[in-house]
Amino acid sequence: MKVRKIIPIIALVLALALLCGCGSSGSSDSAGSGYQKIDLVMAVNGTDTQIDSRVARYFADMVEEKSGGNVTVDVFPNDQLAGGNATKGIEMIAQGSVDLAAYATCTLAVIDSQLPVATIPWSFDSYADARKVIDETGWKYYAERLEKKGITYLGSFHNGFRQITNSKTVVDDPSDLKNLKIRVPGSEVYMGFFNALGADPTSMSWSEVFTAIQQGTIDGQENGVSVTSTAKMAEIQDYLTMWNYSYENDLFIANTLVWNNLEEKTQKLLTECAVEACNWGRDALEAEEEELLAEFKEQGMTITYLTDEQKEVFNAAIADWKAEMIEKFGKHACDAFGIK
Repeated sequence: MKVRKIIPIIALVLALALLCGCGSSGSSDSAGSGYQKIDLVMAVNGTDTQIDSRVARYFADMVEEKSGGNVTVDVFPNDQLAGGNATKGIEMIAQGSVDLAAYATCTLAVIDSQLPVATIPWSFDSYADARKVIDETGWKYYAERLEKKGITYLGSFHNGFRQITNSKTVVDDPSDLKNLKIRVPGSEVYMGFFNALGADPTSMSWSEVFTAIQQGTIDGQENGVSVTSTAKMAEIQDYLTMWNYSYENDLFIANTLVWNNLEEKTQKLLTECAVEACNWGRDALEAEEEELLAEFKEQGMTITYLTDEQKEVFNAAIADWKAEMIEKFGKHACDAFGIK
């Protein structure tokens, strides 16, 4: 209990220090690298080993090296500055008490319900398809929406295609999901998808999921392979279905007021490093998936790979609901990601 009381105080002290520091420590190092001396704070939601934390650390190391140590980024995983509350963490980046952040689009829905449009099921065929669409047209949509919230878009990286694990049965037909209690993020898309298939979706804090599965409160969860691995789901779940039902990505963002107060050279450095870090994260997640799946098998998990024909059966089962989602997000949003 003492820790919970201390965290908000730490966050406040850091926020006040940041606001004071931005004005006093932003001078240029004319005798050295030419970069202003500044310390920035970056928040991510994932644990130390999850892809968002790894991307953030890769970015921070690169920025420090390229700026000759003048620009530093302190990374706080697990939404430490927000007491573990992702919604509060997003409020902090929007308000400027945190400079930089990376959050999944389904989580960013708390400030703009249109941001998770690309999570509509089976919008992308592959990681290559997702990268291409987002880098060509999707990013403009994200940037446009975020700008209205006082947030600057810097990049996007994979959180992963979402799969499903459970303790009860192989899932290869919609009927297998009937009444299955599945933990999902509190997203309209994810909740609606599983409701349409007759499952019993439950919104629950990610930190509670492992225990809830052990106790039989829920039967399973859906997430990317990487998150499923770091959460040690293979220890408590017997079945995994690879169906790539929804693509989820994290957006690399900055508070716009903080961003606009940075020197142009610093902005350029951060932009280049953010893009490089995002692409590194994408490559890393893609490369690791097969290795992680092999580890799941070694731990005794049954892995089912759905064929295109089997996926179509699921797609047909959600056709009416999916049409409603496309109409809700609207033509402009769906066109940005090639969703029809």
